[in-house]
Amino acid sequence: MQVYNTKLQDVKIIETDVFGDHRGFFTESYSKVKFEEAGISHTFIQDNHSLSVEPGVLRGMHFQVPPKAQTKLVRATTGVIYDVLVDIRLGSPTYGQWEGYILSEYNHRQLLVPKGFAHGFVTLTPNCNVQYKVDEVYSAEHDGGIAFDDSSIQIDWPIQTEKAILSEKDTKHPTLGQFDNPFKWEEM
Repeated sequence: MQVYNTKLQDVKIIETDVFGDHRGFFTESYSKVKFEEAGISHTFIQDNHSLSVEPGVLRGMHFQVPPKAQTKLVRATTGVIYDVLVDIRLGSPTYGQWEGYILSEYNHRQLLVPKGFAHGFVTLTPNCNVQYKVDEVYSAEHDGGIAFDDSSIQIDWPIQTEKAILSEKDTKHPTLGQFDNPFKWEEM
């Protein structure tokens, strides 16, 4: 297993060992022991799974606020997605910065999304199954988001955002500047 740091403070890309042959492949997508050996010691308590049937489905930018904030471990089990994170932790050296990553059934990459990051993705192929582990249960009361098209962040989505397929909820998030932000960065 390989773990790579990114330009965003505390965000990691994880590549598990993949063993393939003419039948397909096998990988341990999660091993508590191996993750802990790599310094990732979150206690994941729930698995989530979404299906987006069309290319251009944009989901984001989501998070849960404290005390129900979540760390996520995200992967695309079918299809290809462009996964985006924005650091929204006040005081962080990378506050307000974003980065995007291709996650796919082909590269088997996973993305560790720490608490205090807004997270979203857009589907680049049909029938994208995205699965992610979280270390806190869903709480509607603590559910939040920021605008995927916030001009102060300037995410460079690989699609024409005016053609994005969105939920009604995702059209109504505030900008980062309008958000009453409870997230604070703490150096580890």
